[in-house]
Amino acid sequence: MDVIRYVYRGGQGEISEKKSRFIATITSVQNEEEAQVFIEGIKKQYWDARHNCYAFILGDRQELMRCSDDGEPPHTAGRPMLDVLVSEGLTNVCAVVTRYFGGTLLGTGGLVRAYQGAVRQGLAACQIAARETAVPVTVQTDYAGIGKLLYLTSENDIPVLSTEYAELVTAHILVPPSLLSSVQKKMLEATAGQAQLSCGDPLAYLRLEDGIHLL
Repeated sequence: MDVIRYVYRGGQGEISEKKSRFIATITSVQNEEEAQVFIEGIKKQYWDARHNCYAFILGDRQELMRCSDDGEPPHTAGRPMLDVLVSEGLTNVCAVVTRYFGGTLLGTGGLVRAYQGAVRQGLAACQIAARETAVPVTVQTDYAGIGKLLYLTSENDIPVLSTEYAELVTAHILVPPSLLSSVQKKMLEATAGQAQLSCGDPLAYLRLEDGIHLL
């Protein structure tokens, strides 16, 4: 996978339904042991709550998934929570939703909506990072060609790490492996074969709000 989404900074969100409180706490985890430690920590923190339901996903291809209704009717809490995490394309993530019962039954449909709504609120408070894999490419061309090359990077959402202007212009870019061949071809076509390209070994990086962070 060229792109993996995960929780860079955890968060917490809360909703209320018919006086029941649903508190979602979400964090990043690297393995099942970390997930269980986090779940147990939330249970101790909210020891007086009626339910502490959870869902977590592990693996670059979301290979491992676990969830629990923790006493709620089957398939009304853990699985709906897991569905939200899956739909967001997240992995290495754990969500626990704590419920303080308000005295009114919500029904199965109401429970599903509440637990999913709580997870969405929790995710809204998190910082989500896209860990991407790319091939570093150095492109050298003349001043007439650099505008065309930068247009191509913008059009294909390709990060430009830096651009150096001297006798020729040198741009350092990150190209997803799946796009490498087509991007190389387009760049050579755009510069009538004048651009010089050299590729490095694939690397991982984070695409965050404040820019690109190499790993």
